[in-house]
Amino acid sequence: MSTLGLAGVHVSLGGAPVLRDVSLAFAAGSVTAVVGPNGAGKTTLLSCLAGLRAPGRGAASLDGEPVLTIPSRRRARRIGYLEQSPEIAWAVDVRTLTGLGRTPYLGALGPTAEDCAAVEAAMAQAAVQDFADRSVASLSGGERGRVLIARALAGDPAWLLADEPLAGLDPGHQLDAAALFRRLAVEGRGVVVTLHDLTLAARMADRVVVLSAGAVAADGPPRQALTPEVLARVYGVEARLSEGAAGLLVEISGRLG
Repeated sequence: MSTLGLAGVHVSLGGAPVLRDVSLAFAAGSVTAVVGPNGAGKTTLLSCLAGLRAPGRGAASLDGEPVLTIPSRRRARRIGYLEQSPEIAWAVDVRTLTGLGRTPYLGALGPTAEDCAAVEAAMAQAAVQDFADRSVASLSGGERGRVLIARALAGDPAWLLADEPLAGLDPGHQLDAAALFRRLAVEGRGVVVTLHDLTLAARMADRVVVLSAGAVAADGPPRQALTPEVLARVYGVEARLSEGAAGLLVEISGRLG
């Protein structure tokens, strides 16, 4: 089973610590939600896992191999990274943008039949095939978000790291995306997502990692990680957990103090 992790990772930006000696191990076949207040270090954690940022101390590893030593083309085949609100510089159609996810596989002769089939499958998974020929510039923010998920899936990665992938999606498509991430895990992939919506994190994830000021404040199944005590300490809010018809609810009633 594939593993991805951080060992003693410390990152400072502008002289200020952003991650503080974080050690975490992730196993394929599960969904992990990383939550925490703004500035807690969620995006930096994902970028270290993806090999896009070198920590000041410690290291990220994929199947026991330091991520930063893996050639970028091979790493991109194993790890799909979906950044938060990326810029789309060209007025391309949805199929073309999705096809960029196959870049690590392309040879000198261009896309193969296998590449084209992977693009079509990724668009179907992300439910964007109905507007495959439309310009990305004509899409809503939520539609673009789904296309970017499709682009990440087109590379058929063993790991999907997604930074706020549900932001900008309407509630129905948030649930669709959450269900897609669950299916990817059932297929044996590893999924690590950052989220602000604690109820979505509780319902979607097998495991929740709570970050606070760059350190791990809680780590475990949703009921263990998102306790009222943890939420009070990390977010400064009064909260309670309850069981709704669709699963666990995290109800915030107000600020503390």
